[in-house]
Amino acid sequence: MKQTVIAKRPHKRSARKRSNKFFLLLRICAWVMALGAFWCAYLLWVINSYEMPKPVPKADAAVILGAALWSDQPSPGLRERLDLGLQLYKQGNVKYFILSGGHDHNGSTLSEAEGMRNYLVSQGVPAERMVLEEDSRSTYENLLFSKPLAKKRGWDSLLIVSHDFHAPRAADIASYLDYPAATTAIGLKSQVLSVAFNQSREVLAFTKWKMDELLLRMGVNLPNSF
Repeated sequence: MKQTVIAKRPHKRSARKRSNKFFLLLRICAWVMALGAFWCAYLLWVINSYEMPKPVPKADAAVILGAALWSDQPSPGLRERLDLGLQLYKQGNVKYFILSGGHDHNGSTLSEAEGMRNYLVSQGVPAERMVLEEDSRSTYENLLFSKPLAKKRGWDSLLIVSHDFHAPRAADIASYLDYPAATTAIGLKSQVLSVAFNQSREVLAFTKWKMDELLLRMGVNLPNSF
């Protein structure tokens, strides 16, 4: 008795599996892109919704976050932060400064903190009113290294001074580092920096910070990179 052999069709089944995997990959990519777009839109909303507190609260000291020096002089963007700090000092909002910023290796021979001190001294602020933090190379390190300097001097209320697009991330980092409750991040709108460029850069920097924060909470020691 002869047996009927039914021929299999492996090629069609294999093609169908490959097609299913391809469309699954497309769906995953679409979801990732949608989530990425949502996240970027959310961060842009956070950055653009920032407003300088009115009135600016009084504090023991202002932590001025560093930025680039140009030939040992504060760059236009850094000068804006310093002028805001100077305004707060003259108005009596703060009595002291923590100037935070290390060497940025762009040709300057001074640390950012030294360049900031020299500028404020030239504007009439006594040098003894300033504490220099010269080891940091990132916003995270600015705040990490400035906190013990404030604690050592008994400064329980602080103003973190930067630009408006930078203030939300600075506030988030300060919260992670458990800064005193009476800490406020303030920032001014720049008249010299590109809004589009800096907001785009800040979205990337904020995203990287949140990823690094997650790793830090998991106990991972990260190299300086944000």
